[in-house]
Amino acid sequence: MINIALLGFGTVGSGVAEVFSENRDLIRSRTGFDFNIKYILDLREFPDHPLGSRVVHDFNIILNDPEISIVAEMMGGLHPAYDFSMAALKAGKNVVTSNKAVVAAFGPELLREAADRGVRYLFEASVGGGIPIIRSLTELAAGNDIFEIAGILNGTTNYILTMMFKNGLSFADALASAQALGYAEADPSADVDGFDTCRKICILTAVAYGTLIPFEKVETIGIRDITAEDIRAAEAQGCSVKLIARAVRTPDGIYLKTEPMAVRKTNPLYAIEDVFNGILIRGNVSGDLMFFGKGAGKLPTAGAVVSDILDIPARADSQPHRQLWVRDESAYVPELPKELLDRSLEELGIPLGKKARC
Repeated sequence: MINIALLGFGTVGSGVAEVFSENRDLIRSRTGFDFNIKYILDLREFPDHPLGSRVVHDFNIILNDPEISIVAEMMGGLHPAYDFSMAALKAGKNVVTSNKAVVAAFGPELLREAADRGVRYLFEASVGGGIPIIRSLTELAAGNDIFEIAGILNGTTNYILTMMFKNGLSFADALASAQALGYAEADPSADVDGFDTCRKICILTAVAYGTLIPFEKVETIGIRDITAEDIRAAEAQGCSVKLIARAVRTPDGIYLKTEPMAVRKTNPLYAIEDVFNGILIRGNVSGDLMFFGKGAGKLPTAGAVVSDILDIPARADSQPHRQLWVRDESAYVPELPKELLDRSLEELGIPLGKKARC
């Protein structure tokens, strides 16, 4: 029996419980292990939930229980999520997370602590929802020179831009539709201003190159200023407007940027619509690889958390590839060299919007 603790029982946390409940027999048959959710840490009570009796309000109960070997952090925000994750690693417990904010801010420290303690810190669900991009990129980067990553990494903004493109809605009306469907928060700033996407491309860059560039340094342009006229002008040129995050290895460092672009019809990112994400990886061995799937939602994201949980005992007797990152803002390159810029304009599309920063 492998005992796990869930930190946070919101959309993703309750989804993890649902996956383990619905797929218990399948998981046992495929892994040979029984997984038991022993604790759920949350400020609230859940008296009507089948696991309601397992709710605790004191993290120390989890921390001091030697039977807990895996902690799944799905709280959101930086604190106390980071503090709980670090404490769990120091106690010799494996940690998995869906929390992009923590990974983008404290990834180097958490990965180093996990390596020093002989446990694992996994974060598949922090980027791409149900798309297995972190594990795939980790394996690709081991023997493949990744020279570019370009992607649609936020389902909310992609839904808004799709509604503007297909239904002729204004930004305000498309945002209202996203909020009504639960895709956008009451305060949508993290999504529409590009901050969520910025963090995700920083994480992918760190996975590919071992260098975490602080997201606060990266130039980021959101979609608030995109108008129906911009959408129609792009369409007239055979393009569709997408919020694109990019990482390009240059001779001087790593170019990073998040910005709306008029993406050419010849680029595979052109056709990614609704709440879906698409990520294009370009390597000298692999060539171009395209990853596509739902970038958000209860079960896709929960499924990625569960995938990390299942991977821990599966590789207990092997030597899994361990990532160690360095934080280096000097590696950030704010502009593409002319040759790479010309190639970008030809292969990807045309940048739009005003400059902003995270």
